[in-house]
Amino acid sequence: MGTVNSSAGPAGTPVPFLKGHGTENDFVIIPDPDGTLDLPAATVARLCDRRAGIGGDGLLRVVRSAAHPEARAMAAGAEWFMDYRNADGSVAEMCGNGVRVFARYLERAGLAAAGDLAVATRAGVRRVHLAKDGDVTVHMGAARLPGGTEASVTVAVGERAWPALNVNMGNPHAVAFVDDLGHAGDLLTAPAVAPAAAYPEGANVEFVVDRGPRHVALRVHERGSGETRSCGTGACAVMVAAARRDGADPAADGTPVTYTVDVPGGRLVITEHPDGGVEMTGPAVIVAEGTVDPGLLSAP
Repeated sequence: MGTVNSSAGPAGTPVPFLKGHGTENDFVIIPDPDGTLDLPAATVARLCDRRAGIGGDGLLRVVRSAAHPEARAMAAGAEWFMDYRNADGSVAEMCGNGVRVFARYLERAGLAAAGDLAVATRAGVRRVHLAKDGDVTVHMGAARLPGGTEASVTVAVGERAWPALNVNMGNPHAVAFVDDLGHAGDLLTAPAVAPAAAYPEGANVEFVVDRGPRHVALRVHERGSGETRSCGTGACAVMVAAARRDGADPAADGTPVTYTVDVPGGRLVITEHPDGGVEMTGPAVIVAEGTVDPGLLSAP
């Protein structure tokens, strides 16, 4: 992938950006179709800074799959690759809310039409449906529940600790059911998760309470971002964990199961199908667009 120091055009040229969110999980969107931008971790962190930058829980770089070395093998199935970074600049495998916002951007930019499309991610190709009512459905793939000593883990905040379920939705999650979401604390720092060997690259941690039949609410600490208003893969992991806790397993009983998952920023509807596939439906909104001053990209 070719690189330049600060822009996709001549040195010093302002770089276009957009800002979007899915259930208030917000993202800086950087269109870079030919993969010419160099966005090191420090630059991403500056762009996501809520005081000195644009502000966001993460960054979505929009690149043609054929132009990115990590996505070229998926180019035949998905023209566009979501190069997702956490707010601290670290690379992440997948972001469910991010995929919805990414698809909304493609529609807005005239790069995709309403209906079905495919998006390449580091967790594989995700199928997306842009509905006319504004909601976006993402086929998130199947949840993976590691077995053995990695199946059940423990999450701790301060002196409190809870058993949790290890659920992988293309990225790792520890799901703990609690009596009160306030028990999660301020979530400014990552909750302790044990055993550490279950999550060699860290974990997203969800704290969950029941709201009613097949209706739960969560708070989440995302790796590299802290507490966010929503986490799409986390909501899917929570839904799968809640279904197993409640005795539902579509792969075993052949019946789809749907849960409503409330997040601080809104509501998502998650369905697990008998083939193991998990679908997430929720809003995706573009709220602003403009240009980034080149100095923000090249600052030390």
